[in-house]
Amino acid sequence: MTPTSASPAPVRAHADRALPARLRARYRLVPWWQRVSVIWLLSRLVTTTLVLALASVQGQNPWTPAKPGYTAFANMWDALWYNIVAVGGYPSVLPVTVDGHVGENAWAFMPGYPAVVRVLMLVTGAPWASMAVVVSVACSLGTALLFYRLMRRVQPESTALFAVVLFCAAPLSPLLQFGYAESMQLLLLTLALLLVLQRRYLVLVPVIALMALTRPSGLAFALFLALHVGFRWYSRVRDPFPVREAVTASSVAVFSGLMGLAWPAIAWAVTGSPTAYTDTELAWRSAYIGYQELVPFAAWFQSGVWWLGQPLGILVVVAVILGFTLLMFAPAVRSLGVDLRLWVASYALYLLAVFFPQSSVFRLLMPMFPLLGALARPRSIVYRVVVTLLLICGQWGWLLLCWGVDGADWTPP
Repeated sequence: MTPTSASPAPVRAHADRALPARLRARYRLVPWWQRVSVIWLLSRLVTTTLVLALASVQGQNPWTPAKPGYTAFANMWDALWYNIVAVGGYPSVLPVTVDGHVGENAWAFMPGYPAVVRVLMLVTGAPWASMAVVVSVACSLGTALLFYRLMRRVQPESTALFAVVLFCAAPLSPLLQFGYAESMQLLLLTLALLLVLQRRYLVLVPVIALMALTRPSGLAFALFLALHVGFRWYSRVRDPFPVREAVTASSVAVFSGLMGLAWPAIAWAVTGSPTAYTDTELAWRSAYIGYQELVPFAAWFQSGVWWLGQPLGILVVVAVILGFTLLMFAPAVRSLGVDLRLWVASYALYLLAVFFPQSSVFRLLMPMFPLLGALARPRSIVYRVVVTLLLICGQWGWLLLCWGVDGADWTPP
């Protein structure tokens, strides 16, 4: 055999090694926003397929006929309330039940999201159902892009990109393309957190103002900023915190607190009832525990007893609180940095103070999404594929449990 006849094998081996190297080189040339956009687009295709599959077997319900189209199916449940706000505004007289309590009404739904949809409806002439979906989908893309930038400040590139995958594949990600305010809230929240990490405090003011009128968040963000200021002052030796910057950040924290109280104040001014907003919110939990006063930090224990009885319900809530506290100090969570952990803790404390847990608890936990950066840390391909598939399965589970309507449904999203 001549030397030339043996040469193809080494040449092929070299080519096999060179191909992945060329692919990696080309991949590195792809801008980060294109990578994130591709992830987002693929995830929306998967989620939309799941939604359409469930819509094809959905029976007639209070919101849609049987087998509704996508936009009709995406605007069930509280999307109707946002629609009411967009076209009819808020009642000046609170509705009252036969036993004299404030009933469910539009004051529970803040105006940020329906106002944006309403403006676009007027500009385009499109109906609520389709424009609400468009706004939510656009906000979800913006959130994915900003979330990558947020994660890149605390995690390596590969981890940050996989965190975006987890965000886009999360069990509640269908909600990001429904007629709900969560997609817009997460966009504003991600931007606000990014601005805090960049120390751009003054730019936070309009973001906080809109965010606090989109979903209840002003008080939780005020607590977060107060803790952020305290930590920066504590660590000022290694991370200088000039007095002028401290005053600015503190002022923005106060502003966030005021914005957190703005919507209850507006409801008071319009209806004449100082408790119009809180009474309206309490109407939603009356189906579980009847009408009761709002007592801070009591609702989780009330819910535990309602679901599990005494003393198991109390013990489970205490265990959840202790487990969450330990989670905040886990190495993977610590890798997110102090600021993102302070936000998660602040929001958790806010939920503990005011929220009554039921099936909507999954939706209310969405603002804790920076924790996905901790879940994304393992670099094993097997781990990442398995976790992604499990989350997609979780989407189907959440759609079946909380979104699809089966008779007298008691598991609202």
